[in-house]
Amino acid sequence: MFGNLFEEEEEEGFSSTSPRGRVAKGGDEPPPPRGRSNLCGIKNQGGTCYLNSLLQTLLFTPEFREELFSLGAAELGCLEDKEEPGAKVRVIPLELQKLFASLLLVDQQSASTANLTNSFGWNSSEGTNQHDVQELNRILFSALEHSLVGTTGSTFIHQLYHGTIVNSIVCKECGNVSQRQEDFLDLTVCVCGVSSLEEALWNMFVEEEMFEGNNLYRCAQCDMLVTAAKSAKLKKLPPFMTMSLLRFSFDFAKCERYKETGRYSFPLTINLLPFCEETDAEDSDYCYELFSVIIHKGGCYGGHYHVYIRDIDQLGQWEPPEEECKPKTQKKVTEEVEPTCEPKLQEDDPLSVITAIIAQDPSKSVLTDQLGQKLMDKIGSSWSKKFRKHYGPIGKFLQSHNDTFMLVSNGTRVALKAIANPPSPVTEPPGPAKPTTNADPSTPSYPRAAEQQPELDQKSEPEQKQGSHWFDLNDSTVTSIRESDIEKQFQGKESAYMLFYRKTQLHRPTEALNNPQYKIPLNLIQMAQEENIKMQKMREEFEATSNTVVLRLHLAPSYRLEYGALQPISKEQNGSTTLTFDRRKTVGDLRLDIYQKQELWEGDMALTVARSLPAGLHLYNTLTDDNVSLYSAGICTNSDLFVWNGREVCGATLLTGAEWEPVLLNVVRPNFGEDGDPEEGDGLESVEERGGFENGGPGLKREARGFAGASTLGEVREALGEPEESLLCQEHKGGKREEQGTGEGGGASGWRVFPPGDMQRTLKELSLKDGDALLVLEPQSFDSSMFALNGDVVTVTTPSDCRWLQVEFGPQGGGEGEKEEERRKIKVPATGNMLLCEVKQRAIEELQLQEQLAGAQYCLRHVDCTGKLLPPVCEELSVRDAGVRLMTTLTLCPGNAPKASQLFLHFSVGSAPSAGMEMDIMVEKTCTVKECLKAMLDAVGLDGTCWHLRRLDWCEEVGEPIMDEDASLSELKINNGETLVVTEGQLPPKGFLKLSVWLCLGPSNNSAVSMDFNHTDNGHTDVVAAGDSPPLGAGNTAELRSAGQVEISDEATLEDLKTQVLTLPALQDACVPTTAFMRVWQLEGRRLARILRGQQLTLKKLKLLSGTDLCVQQLLTEEDLGPKDVMLSVRMGVPGERGFYPPEELVWDATRDSSPRSLRTCLAAHYGLSPDSLLLAKHQPDKHAWEEISNWSQQVSKKKKKRKAESLLGAPFHLKDGDTIGIKNLLIDNNRDFLTLEDEQGQQRLREQAEQRRKGGQAAGSEGVGPQKKTGPTKSRKPEVALSINVGVFR
Repeated sequence: MFGNLFEEEEEEGFSSTSPRGRVAKGGDEPPPPRGRSNLCGIKNQGGTCYLNSLLQTLLFTPEFREELFSLGAAELGCLEDKEEPGAKVRVIPLELQKLFASLLLVDQQSASTANLTNSFGWNSSEGTNQHDVQELNRILFSALEHSLVGTTGSTFIHQLYHGTIVNSIVCKECGNVSQRQEDFLDLTVCVCGVSSLEEALWNMFVEEEMFEGNNLYRCAQCDMLVTAAKSAKLKKLPPFMTMSLLRFSFDFAKCERYKETGRYSFPLTINLLPFCEETDAEDSDYCYELFSVIIHKGGCYGGHYHVYIRDIDQLGQWEPPEEECKPKTQKKVTEEVEPTCEPKLQEDDPLSVITAIIAQDPSKSVLTDQLGQKLMDKIGSSWSKKFRKHYGPIGKFLQSHNDTFMLVSNGTRVALKAIANPPSPVTEPPGPAKPTTNADPSTPSYPRAAEQQPELDQKSEPEQKQGSHWFDLNDSTVTSIRESDIEKQFQGKESAYMLFYRKTQLHRPTEALNNPQYKIPLNLIQMAQEENIKMQKMREEFEATSNTVVLRLHLAPSYRLEYGALQPISKEQNGSTTLTFDRRKTVGDLRLDIYQKQELWEGDMALTVARSLPAGLHLYNTLTDDNVSLYSAGICTNSDLFVWNGREVCGATLLTGAEWEPVLLNVVRPNFGEDGDPEEGDGLESVEERGGFENGGPGLKREARGFAGASTLGEVREALGEPEESLLCQEHKGGKREEQGTGEGGGASGWRVFPPGDMQRTLKELSLKDGDALLVLEPQSFDSSMFALNGDVVTVTTPSDCRWLQVEFGPQGGGEGEKEEERRKIKVPATGNMLLCEVKQRAIEELQLQEQLAGAQYCLRHVDCTGKLLPPVCEELSVRDAGVRLMTTLTLCPGNAPKASQLFLHFSVGSAPSAGMEMDIMVEKTCTVKECLKAMLDAVGLDGTCWHLRRLDWCEEVGEPIMDEDASLSELKINNGETLVVTEGQLPPKGFLKLSVWLCLGPSNNSAVSMDFNHTDNGHTDVVAAGDSPPLGAGNTAELRSAGQVEISDEATLEDLKTQVLTLPALQDACVPTTAFMRVWQLEGRRLARILRGQQLTLKKLKLLSGTDLCVQQLLTEEDLGPKDVMLSVRMGVPGERGFYPPEELVWDATRDSSPRSLRTCLAAHYGLSPDSLLLAKHQPDKHAWEEISNWSQQVSKKKKKRKAESLLGAPFHLKDGDTIGIKNLLIDNNRDFLTLEDEQGQQRLREQAEQRRKGGQAAGSEGVGPQKKTGPTKSRKPEVALSINVGVFR
């Protein structure tokens, strides 16, 4: 219900991803509707925050947008005709009209600027580049003027923003005045060395600059150098004055750019009269008021823009910021009421504390990500320190108390069920829950404060004129702010960058207020209405799909109470039916629906949440409130509901709740077999039956029984019908029984007797869980030799110590027509300690083969499933020591049995042996390879020294030669039954390596070396071999083709290896200028594991062994990686989305510094961002998780020595070639969660596989999961690119 409670929540209106706790079943989620502000944000394409801020400013400049909307299709053309040849379609103003109409009229959280930037002529990468908003302001205005040439709107930019400055120089000798006019669309004012906008304007337009001393002015009238004074004045003031603040400067001493972060104030209203040339007009002609502030957050090399805007036409719904929404007068009233209404807070009771926190909040709900901080403020301690040990994580605590707490506002807030009306999880916009009558006596209520609330709200907000409310538009996010918040942007890294003023004379008509359709063309209004209808339909379909849950209903008439749990009466039918239902409906609606479908139901109907346990079905909490929705009740897909009368099932009373969860125990009793046959038909399983013991002798029988977890051990004994003197024992973990396993020679098992004091303890207190064994013994059981009591341990000796081995004998050379009855079999009683020679002798005697086998040598051999004889067993060893499993079959075959010091080997000459064609030989384990080779040559009658031995590889093909002929077979770990190949030819010289080389096949050219390696998230590349080679991976599009093998000395260098690889026939057509244009990977486990580096390093130093697989990759640029250079696959996160941009290769030099700071600096330089704004994480593909690389270095005491900086090359990250690093730019991306939908799907698969293994099911195959990524050549740092907008010719 509560999900991951304290994962960082996305801000309202920021992301279009699914709210937490909801799963999009019906495809992609439609764009969410507008938030409480009723204003629309703009999506960030990756680096377009500067564009979004300027567009929002222009949108909220009513005169600008109305001039733009006044241009019709007759002048601009139609977007549908832009592809027609010869058509003059002014795409930029048309797309701007369409975007503005969408921002004003379409009910969506944020709009896209993709079509607008396409009209600019920008490609997809331009959207990720950061630019200066002041530069964009000038370029966009210029582009609009060029686009509107020849229309009635060709001069509206000039009319709204154009002003004139007059520069004057006055000669102090003759008084001659020289003037020059200068046009401007925005004023660039200085920040360095001044403290306010007024001071900067005073310096620009009031202070005079003197030309004197060595800096004289040549007067045209005096015709000589004279003293003069230079000044500037504003000659013409535009309706809208734009001030661009020069916050970025250059330090010539350090030769670097920097940002001015000192305090720089600016007024909300300003009178420009002192700075103007003509001052005879009315005072109101010079007065301006601030209506937009574009803010830059970050440094001079990167950052983020957002904008504060005053809503002049009152298009948005302004609300007081949440932290200030309680007026001071109300606080006083609350303080007066609290002493009389609020009970004494119990700080040791978390339920009381959290209830009080939520009840005292004015909205009667608390943001989930603020609950922890409010708890600390309330009691002075965090949840982890005070309550976690006893109550677990706070999210689980709230979930376990879902009768008290509930999630509202799409899961972003926690409220009390007693005082909150839960909104629909999809349809209702997020907002504080409306307070209702408080039914909980422990929760304080404030009737006086509630009555005075409307009046207080009116008094708390100062009298403000219409259109004075401010909003913060931060890409997709729109929030209300106070006018006083503007002062926070006077200084710091996040400070004002552009100021937009409008003349106070500009008044808006009454019909424009609260009217977003004002002066918008009819065709754009119709377009927006059609889009709203389409979105509403999509939302309704999505809501219906995402709110549909599948419930499993268990009907009481189909169940009976058995052994503490509910079991289906019929084994053929499980007693459950499925029901599809809308989780927004109430419990009463569900009850009525079930009534209608179960026509024969009589009496009361109770719905109780159930769960299937190993012992059976168990009931938990009953849904008693018919007015609560299924969503609020915590009912989700695949929930189990038990339908009954609420009292009994088949006359039996049920115990519900978590404390009564049944535990399924295996009750073990002795079975002495007195009547010859074990009991049948009562659900009991006899141990000797499972083991196959045929003589009907003594054993143990097991019975699966369920008991309530809150039952005491004494109650269990009574339920089993055992007398009080009976002993109950728990199987001793880790005993011989578990170590040996079934059928490995048997043995004894140990059981611990429960002391009398444990009889009063419950099963849960004793930590008994499902599947545990419980041995029940009566006192007379110890009269049997099976049971021995030693202290509190009972030793059980089961019949597994007297099992059997089957020995088979058949005539040799019988051929395929040999009949089965001609083969004679006998079961020989055997134990694990019995010698195999005794087994053979007893089998020969019972088969009466003494005369037939007289003088011949016979041995015992296993036969595999294909009928192939396995190596003979050593008869000097016992059954257990020889590794022979009891109850298996041995074949009596001609031949000698090896001694304990000998090896039985197969061998062939020349090639890999065919089935049944290899020869056998027995040699001592201590003999050398040379002696073994000589014995094999003597056995086949071959002479000479031009022979050597090779082993078979895993493909049963001839493998690498055995180089050390003086080593013993045991030292080389040659095992019994292994096959060796006698190969003609001398051994290659020592130190020579035989390496396999693979080429990557691209999709277009199978003969060329391709650069498109498909890297997996851990830096390895799953590959698939082409042709007849074995598969190297799964789920990838790339293939590898074998290029052949090279034999080279281990003293050769990596450069020599590359040169020799280029001589292979498969690489003759490859265009590789030098070996530096080739990268060599080492394959481990059929994956790309590491890059071989160091051109002059020998292969021995690179630790290459004979038989190693290598893969070559062609590069577009030269590469010479150092020993500490790490080739990483880096992925930049898409802002506001749970995804990443395509990966790029990045070489990180970790020679001097391998700390997180060094990597962060390298990535910042690569992307042109500030290091402090980056959040990094390493992907763990085996877990489908991301491990965050902390921004903080470890702190140590001053008394201790300085600790060595944490290295990413060591624990816990162990960065290596090909690892994937995820990057989040925190300046534009508030989502710190790296998990993608593919990761969540992978985690779900891992959980399902773990569940299957836990239940004893077959583990799922290890298939490659997750997205595959392609990497290309390493990119250099992006250069700064000039901003431009392409405009067609319309003259």
